[in-house]
Amino acid sequence: MPKDVRKEMEKLGRKVLQDIEKGENPNIEIPIRALSNVIYDKRTGQLTLGTKTSKRFYFNVAHSKKFMQTLMVGAFCKSLIDENIHASIRDMYYNLKRTLPDSNENTFDEQSESDPIIVDMEVAIDVLREQLHLTTDRKGIVAGNVVIEDRGDSIDWSKLGSGGWSIPSTVDEVDFKKVNADFVLVVEKNAGFERLHEDKFWQKQKCVLIGTGGQPSRGTRLLIQRLNEEHKLPVYVMTDSDSYGFYIYSVIKSGSISLAHVSDRIATPSAKFIGLTVSDIFDYDLKKATIKAKEVDIKRAKELLNYEWFSKNPRWKKEINLMIEKGVKAEIEALSHRGLKFMSETYLPDKLKKGDFLD
Repeated sequence: MPKDVRKEMEKLGRKVLQDIEKGENPNIEIPIRALSNVIYDKRTGQLTLGTKTSKRFYFNVAHSKKFMQTLMVGAFCKSLIDENIHASIRDMYYNLKRTLPDSNENTFDEQSESDPIIVDMEVAIDVLREQLHLTTDRKGIVAGNVVIEDRGDSIDWSKLGSGGWSIPSTVDEVDFKKVNADFVLVVEKNAGFERLHEDKFWQKQKCVLIGTGGQPSRGTRLLIQRLNEEHKLPVYVMTDSDSYGFYIYSVIKSGSISLAHVSDRIATPSAKFIGLTVSDIFDYDLKKATIKAKEVDIKRAKELLNYEWFSKNPRWKKEINLMIEKGVKAEIEALSHRGLKFMSETYLPDKLKKGDFLD
């Protein structure tokens, strides 16, 4: 994989060099990352980028600084790959931040300038940021009867005490040595993960338990996809019963607009939603544990109805419209209203037994 990425980076560099040798205005072609160029592929069930591109020219006042920044980021990533080391995106920002000689002009003023350039590099040569050896803070935890090898170390996810394994951004470098599970359960809230982990739900139900801690990181989404595709494990997602929880499921399943260029490498189209649904609030007698939906919640719910993968599904339309009609929402923790172990001993086993999932 590193050799392929290096080849693509060298190809980009040679193209710029050839422009110079020909006496032409050096340019870099980059696919447009905007809503106008994002397409929902019904065949794959994923968001993807369209074919629209733009060119970044060196001899263009509006482009020249970003052109310089793009080549600086490319050179930095090339050096990481050559040395086979990794760096955080924050490290990269500080490493490349400097004032140009004989000027007051900085290469980068803030990290908010360098981060989008990384994504430009991803789409320009069609690779993942992690393949450029750039990392971000760890986010997400996992437990289960799985053994992996990570940079030479053997790690057993079933023997990590109360903490679980902290999911890194470089999940593509992990080798699975043993996977003994029937499915993957992804839980939005860390509190939900902790409850299920303490109750040894993953052991009793023979599953891989993943906590995303809110919106899942790219590393977590890649891990979910790998377990699904490489080990044929069904994926069930559990979130809060609100428009933002439903969107988290959507991101895991179909990808997001901002990362449409890598949906095929981190999304899991076969993922199904196990709860918490709005109907569950009434079916499991959780009415006293609900929260009044705010105006922003209702607005976001109405926006979800504009997403084709929700609007074309009768059950999803019913759930979202029910939230709007009743004006309520509920957190995963609302299940504790029925008892602290209600989620692990009654709610989830009941859902799994019935196969009560939303697609």
